[in-house]
Amino acid sequence: MRKAIRSAYWLIGAYLILTTMIYFLQERFIFLPTRLPQEYEYSFNHQYSEFNLNSEDGAQLNALHFKIPNPKGIILYFHGNAGNLSRWGEIAGALSNEYQHDVVVMDYRTYGKSTGSLSEEALHQDGQLFYNHLLDRYPEKDIILYGRSLGTGIATRLAAQNQPGKLILETPYYSLLDIGQRRFPFLPVKWLLKYQFKSFEYVQNISCPVAVFHGTEDEVIPLDSGKKLFQSIPGHSKQFYLVEGGRHNNLSGFDAYHRGLYNLLIADHSKRSDER
Repeated sequence: MRKAIRSAYWLIGAYLILTTMIYFLQERFIFLPTRLPQEYEYSFNHQYSEFNLNSEDGAQLNALHFKIPNPKGIILYFHGNAGNLSRWGEIAGALSNEYQHDVVVMDYRTYGKSTGSLSEEALHQDGQLFYNHLLDRYPEKDIILYGRSLGTGIATRLAAQNQPGKLILETPYYSLLDIGQRRFPFLPVKWLLKYQFKSFEYVQNISCPVAVFHGTEDEVIPLDSGKKLFQSIPGHSKQFYLVEGGRHNNLSGFDAYHRGLYNLLIADHSKRSDER
């Protein structure tokens, strides 16, 4: 009997230690930034300019602006949870060149050269800061929000609070809370998680067309989480692009992904231009 009681105490103690670790170390699980020195010089094969925006709380946010002649519009790109602009700039530059749009991509706080303290609300405010920056330079109907993985939550809320031309989501989640509960079903994740990114709530207020890309073999964000988000989008214009065999980080290697982006960014633009 005493042995059973001791075992129970050990289990309770281990459970409390684990929940405490999850609460205080959750940012290390969610955000995987790589820092860059401020004097670091980017090098890409596509024309770009580097700039910084300063938030109200004093954070300096580093960004890249890829430009092409006669762009069809501007994409504000919110990247995934790992790396920095030395990696994501390659992706943004290729997106700009291949699909004939200017692209702006920023590094989140603590990523690359960006500074400031992380919080979910701060990330949303930073997204709005960059959106406002583009509003001074492009017609709002020409702004396309593109979120990838972690960035889909930021892009979705931003679309709900503004009137962009389109929202594109690559490997999105129903909510970050949903992913946390799947990974740790034995923990009270709802009460522990400070970053919930409730995309399923944000989409209720979106009025622009929405496109979702998701791979059938996604090992990070399960396909059914992306499908559940898509199903929660109200009945306005929406499209789901299923990438057979696609995993979390390799959708760009599939024709279905590129056909979808071509339809959304080039063919659709040409159709709308003909209708004017």
